[in-house]
Amino acid sequence: MLDLDLMDSYDYQLPEELIAQSPVEPRDSSRLMVLPRTGGSIDHRIFRDVKDYLLPGDLLVLNDTRVMKSRLLGRKPSSGKVEVFLLSPLDEEGTLWQALVKPGRKVPHGTCVLFSDSEADMAIVEDRIGDGLRLVRFPNCNGRDIANRLGDVPLPPYIENDAVDENRYQTIYCDPCKERSVAAPTAGLHFTEELIRSLNDKGVRTSFVTLDVGIGTFRPVKTERASAHIMHQEVCSVPESTAELIAATKSKGGRVIAVGTTVVRTLESFGLNGIKGRSFSTNLFIRPGFQFKVVDGLVTNFHLPRSTLLMLVVAFAGYHNVMNAYKEAVSKRYRFFSFGDAMLIL
Repeated sequence: MLDLDLMDSYDYQLPEELIAQSPVEPRDSSRLMVLPRTGGSIDHRIFRDVKDYLLPGDLLVLNDTRVMKSRLLGRKPSSGKVEVFLLSPLDEEGTLWQALVKPGRKVPHGTCVLFSDSEADMAIVEDRIGDGLRLVRFPNCNGRDIANRLGDVPLPPYIENDAVDENRYQTIYCDPCKERSVAAPTAGLHFTEELIRSLNDKGVRTSFVTLDVGIGTFRPVKTERASAHIMHQEVCSVPESTAELIAATKSKGGRVIAVGTTVVRTLESFGLNGIKGRSFSTNLFIRPGFQFKVVDGLVTNFHLPRSTLLMLVVAFAGYHNVMNAYKEAVSKRYRFFSFGDAMLIL
């Protein structure tokens, strides 16, 4: 008997060559699987054809966060290499950060890390704070300033192609003032300005929310049962203008289409707490049995086996429906994960 609380239920076989190592050009030429939410025949299209499935009066909601240059490569005074992956600032000045440090066991408390020949570009690795994280202090300047000058945009660990243009790991609509994520909301990578303009011309409205994607997006589920997993916290916000558009869309019979799982988490958290116009933290874990209050449709990429993101998609469109769609995606050689192809679930 199927037990949807068991993580084994969300496993599937994926040939390694189907993990996309680089994005397609242009952005909207990736493949699109169109999956009816309640089951039925699957369509196989090109992403720009998404406009054929959205209707006048629908609302497309996108995450306008931007990925920060959070990966810093440095060295100890003894010349040993150190990688510092900045996660979030812990003070307004940006001098104290939560970070991942590699190789962690070889970087004791008090280690100085140099990022250039200038002594100003240095950090001091301090306490361990659990879950593999460290405190990192920048005594001479704002850590974000150093990262912007010397850091790299971090790509997911399964992408081995270091030659990817970092701009292709940003959405075309990301807000430069919201450079706070450590990973991209990848469903949005497929959109071009021309495609958004054509959707608007058709009468599909667009609006934005913000969810700052955290390191939890890379963390595997280590428990045997989903119910034992502790979901990570992420900061998000729903502008009042977006909340008003959602209400207006619903009142007129339109559909709210979330672009990505980050938008789903944000909108469904908003549906539960009603907070708008300011930031709030959410640890909402969407898995089978969840009752959706806001989202009617979903644009999403193909996710890792045994992941919370796959569980969210299953919660939205049904276990057998989604897992059979994934089998078909593998058989038809769709490209998976961050730079891969997309699904539209309606």
